[in-house]
Amino acid sequence: MTLEEARRLDAADPLREYRERFYLPDGVIYLDGNSLGALPKDTPARLERVVRGEWGEGLIRSWNDADWITLPQRVGAKIAPLIGAGADEVIVCDSVSVNLFKLIGAALAMRPDRKVILSEPGNFPTDLYMIAGLEAQGLAERRLAAPDDLEAALDGDVALLMLTHVHYKTGRTHDMVRLTRAAQAAGALVLWDLSHSGGAVPVDLTGCNADFAVGCGYKYLNGGPGAPAYAYVARRHHEALSQPLTGWMGHAAPFAFTDDYAPAPGVTRLLAGTPGILGIAALEVGVDLIAEIGIDRLAAKSRKLSEFFRKCVAEQVPDLELVSPAEPLARGSQLSFRHAQAYAICQALIARGIIGDFRDPDILRFGFAPAYVSFEDVFLAAEGLADIIATRAWNRPEFQQRAAVT
Repeated sequence: MTLEEARRLDAADPLREYRERFYLPDGVIYLDGNSLGALPKDTPARLERVVRGEWGEGLIRSWNDADWITLPQRVGAKIAPLIGAGADEVIVCDSVSVNLFKLIGAALAMRPDRKVILSEPGNFPTDLYMIAGLEAQGLAERRLAAPDDLEAALDGDVALLMLTHVHYKTGRTHDMVRLTRAAQAAGALVLWDLSHSGGAVPVDLTGCNADFAVGCGYKYLNGGPGAPAYAYVARRHHEALSQPLTGWMGHAAPFAFTDDYAPAPGVTRLLAGTPGILGIAALEVGVDLIAEIGIDRLAAKSRKLSEFFRKCVAEQVPDLELVSPAEPLARGSQLSFRHAQAYAICQALIARGIIGDFRDPDILRFGFAPAYVSFEDVFLAAEGLADIIATRAWNRPEFQQRAAVT
């Protein structure tokens, strides 16, 4: 693997023009878009219009005149094709954590004779914490099984199988079709967390017959820090859907201001409080851009980027342990490596303008947001990684000191 080869791949890249649609600081190689996506250049102008025009001039009239009131449904409908869903099956609202709570509660209500929520150890913490919160109230029972043991753990007590499609730390991808089919055969429902999938790898919720899903807006959809999340409910469950956070915007007639709750039709009943219009407006810009590029093209480039980086690292740092699957189709848009000095190495990389991230206790993680990452980026990142390890440049006090946020 050479720099010249990386540049040849960039010259032939059909997505190369999209890199210019994002703000990317000079002197920075950004391989952390799987934590926070880069800023689309159209986002500031969109927010300026919303803030000065719709809010500043339109004031409260913009709920109707600018159609703020349907923004959660409209942006949800734009996300739907990116995850293999129908336009009326996805809504933008709240955070991943809140939406997990809603849909776990909905699943328990649909399986009243069962209380077990099955997941895996090492799942993203918020997913497990939401189960634990319900368990503390006596409403659920948490059961964890290793990935290879999940199907054997499905029995008549399991109400819901809840898994993250692409594992946040290793990048390993679950077989959605097989596991969904196995859970449903056991009488359970299935909830997929798409936070490390949506906008980067192919997802077909309809094709795998999923029941529920959630996903975030601030990673590959480039909606900005704390961007609102989205939630999916299969159309066949809309009438039976009963979620526990029965806020006024999920009411069938929110402006009737009646004392008793009546759920809105379809996924609209997943709304709770007033939607954050600025956040959803920013997210819409990122969603439109990802939709314009297309998931198939993004996924194809993602696999090429990650494989090019894997080969570069294997050549330059052959002793560095890969913890992600070696097969590109078995992982998401990231690669993770294990090293005892992972934290300090990550800090040394950042000091050189190469931004990846660290996951406790010993994981170096590199994300490949295919909309704007180049092959030259990943070659130079591998070269920098190799130099830091070979020269032990990580062994400096400022790189050893843990920050509050890593």
